[in-house]
Amino acid sequence: MGNRKRLSAQALKEENKNLAFAKLNNCPTSPRKMRLVADQVRGESIDKALAILKFSPKDASRRLEKLLLSAISNWQAKNEAGDIEKADLYVSEIRVDGGTMLKRLRPAPQGRAHRIRKRSNHVTVVLGSNNTEA
Repeated sequence: MGNRKRLSAQALKEENKNLAFAKLNNCPTSPRKMRLVADQVRGESIDKALAILKFSPKDASRRLEKLLLSAISNWQAKNEAGDIEKADLYVSEIRVDGGTMLKRLRPAPQGRAHRIRKRSNHVTVVLGSNNTEA
């Protein structure tokens, strides 16, 4: 019984070796704006995703580009003997979740105040490998 458990844990470890992820927490951009850019690179190869992010005019693309480079370096740290070109990495998952909100007050007419919500988000990028031998 214990041997089977060990084998499944070892198989899980080998499977996770092909995955790498990076997280960006409390990024001061609204989740809606970040999702517009994240949807462009979901499922793309890392070369194409980096090219899309590099030439995108949106401010959120700069942060996502840096996060993607971090995920690539995390994959390299996990697979020191592996080659990126042979691994054929792609963006298997990218999630944008809402973060904390800063609440501010803006003066309004007749002595009233309107609440301004400055939104932030959390981004998670997971890289997968099409080639398991790398």
